[in-house]
Amino acid sequence: MRKSVIALSALFIAYVTQGEVGFAAGSCHAGNPVYPTYDGRVMTGYQGWFHNRSGGVMYPDEGYIRIDMWPDVSEYEKTYPTGLKLANGETARFFCSSDESTVETHFRWMKEYGLDGVFLQRFFVNATRPTKEGREASVTVIRHALKAAQKHIRAVAIMYDLSGLRPGRDDCMKLVADWKFLVDEVKVTSYGARNLYLHHRGKPLVAIWGVGFPDRPYSIRDIKLVEFMDFLKNDPVYGRCSVMLGVPTHWRALEHDCVKDAYLHELVRKADLVMPWIVGRFTPLRRNDMNRYRDMVDGDLAWCKSAGVDYVPLVYPGFSWYNLSRKEKGLTPAPLESIPRQGGTFYWNQIQTAVAAGVNRLYIAMFDEVNEGTAIFKVSDNPPVGKSVKFARMDGQPSDHYLFLTGEGAKLLRGERTPTKPGELPARIRH
Repeated sequence: MRKSVIALSALFIAYVTQGEVGFAAGSCHAGNPVYPTYDGRVMTGYQGWFHNRSGGVMYPDEGYIRIDMWPDVSEYEKTYPTGLKLANGETARFFCSSDESTVETHFRWMKEYGLDGVFLQRFFVNATRPTKEGREASVTVIRHALKAAQKHIRAVAIMYDLSGLRPGRDDCMKLVADWKFLVDEVKVTSYGARNLYLHHRGKPLVAIWGVGFPDRPYSIRDIKLVEFMDFLKNDPVYGRCSVMLGVPTHWRALEHDCVKDAYLHELVRKADLVMPWIVGRFTPLRRNDMNRYRDMVDGDLAWCKSAGVDYVPLVYPGFSWYNLSRKEKGLTPAPLESIPRQGGTFYWNQIQTAVAAGVNRLYIAMFDEVNEGTAIFKVSDNPPVGKSVKFARMDGQPSDHYLFLTGEGAKLLRGERTPTKPGELPARIRH
């Protein structure tokens, strides 16, 4: 009898500590994660949606342009001609996200500059494609990312974006089949020799973005979000995950950019982490906006501490969507660089403010988002010229400037460097 009790106790201990030493029998997830926690990490969002669909020519003419920043393509193995010209008359070239070499280059940069990894964006419309062929086509970039992560030892995680969910026809439980597909077929939580899927609280982390925004056609009460979260957290085979919710900036007060429904707070309390989306909500053009940002982070931290939920503040380098907005019918085009980067000062001020408030994890928006001008990867200060298109520039900074600042932010977060004086950027050591 004594031996049986000891054996059962050992099994129980192995089960409750499964995030550290391995998962209990029946789980599809690998154990012994390289990244068992989000704590001390800097993660960035990864769109991976720039594909070559025009017979070998990316962006055949100005009418196809929806981006406000042009990438520096000098290090890509494969690039494709466009219908645009640089100032010197040369044909401007672009990468394709579907190329394995493109993703590998991006993950190499993450390693070189000290970013811990990426949340791979998984849009609802892609996650709910009706055919196996359609689902397989939608995971090309994810497969490349898993392979590149193994080579460069970077963390990966899935972020479901609820954009495209149709009320009355769709709900979050449709994502169950996709998560099973990602786990069983793509092996997102068990790929390769090392378990590089990002965990938090010792469990695989799944993010769900688009919760509580009033401009969405769906109600957070009617899309079975709680049921999906329960599946992710408690299913004995595909669950035992941590959940992060992406919510509006003013989620605590339930005002401005947020639905006025206290049910949102119930959802957040059921999650493990919350990440407020602040892109476009703060600007260096407004006096003392960093004080407002600091107050937001302080308030969010206090609320989350009392609720037992971990907090992930977002930082972003700037914002611009002139070319995207000019294509929207009935809208006046937004100004180019409507939230200017100011050579990186705006970005670095957010990082220092958040770290000074006591946060221990960051989400960067975004790695490759050139549509809205938030990209931190290598961007050219010599973009194409045209009759109607305009592109944001780098304020004379090198193309890797924001990768460098992000890496310095990771060091600051982990206490590996000291803060700079107000208004100063980290110095680059030149060899």
